[in-house]
Amino acid sequence: RLNCIRNNVWLACCGVVSAGLAVLSSFGLMLFCGVPFVVTVANAPFLILGVGVDDMFIMIASWEQSSRKKEKPDVKSRLAETYGEAALSVTITTLTDVLSFFIGTWTAFPSVRSFCLYTGTAFVFCYIYTMTFFGAIIVLNHKREQGNRHWLTCMPVGVDKDQAEKSCLYNACCIGNCSRQSSQPEGEHPMNIFFKKYYGPFFTNKWIKLLVVLLYGAYLGGSIYGCTRIREGIDLRNLASDDSYVIPYYDDEDKYFSAYGPRVMVVITESVEYWNETVRLGIENCTQNLE
Repeated sequence: RLNCIRNNVWLACCGVVSAGLAVLSSFGLMLFCGVPFVVTVANAPFLILGVGVDDMFIMIASWEQSSRKKEKPDVKSRLAETYGEAALSVTITTLTDVLSFFIGTWTAFPSVRSFCLYTGTAFVFCYIYTMTFFGAIIVLNHKREQGNRHWLTCMPVGVDKDQAEKSCLYNACCIGNCSRQSSQPEGEHPMNIFFKKYYGPFFTNKWIKLLVVLLYGAYLGGSIYGCTRIREGIDLRNLASDDSYVIPYYDDEDKYFSAYGPRVMVVITESVEYWNETVRLGIENCTQNLE
């Protein structure tokens, strides 16, 4: 909002910090438990950030809605109502995410197992921080608004009586107009108005509902057809960029060496005295026999 009191930039930043704390806690716990850290785990913070920001928006939207159900709600009742509205959806999404990643730990691939352990644990911590840390931040931000303090500096902002004579930019950045001091009730957010008055009625039209059902049927049919065309295995060319030197290497290998079958490697698992001539001759004879 273009209001130096109602702007929630710091609240959004704290939501990102909450996701970051979840990543740090998860990684620290897994490293302490001795779970191997593989390269694929480095992608986990992006997943946690997406879920954490989504939970943050749900919490803030529920908090904003709670202010309109009573004339002068106190902080405790507003926070209780916020958790009552938001906690259910946040809990369900977290449970499904955690369950899906912990199921992935049953795989035989160690790298995938480590990735699922790190990410699933991070989702648990993200839920804990959202329900505790971020809820406290919402209350602190509400107290800042009630104290008529600036969103950036947290310093008290006076209410200028000559707002009409000032520019819109000056009024938005330097003049406070706290909701409890305003004679008019606070208006709804434009996004809420759009979904309530336009988006919702549009999709409740019977022809639009029929179109949605037909589109979903076409999507479902295409998905089933795609599943029947999936081939098991992976082409290593798809793991590299188009201009990588790996692409012509695999092309040449497939063209010139595919008739020879798979590559065979022999590993000596014991310590060997390579300086001993007799041992070297034995290894050479073993190699010739294998050939």
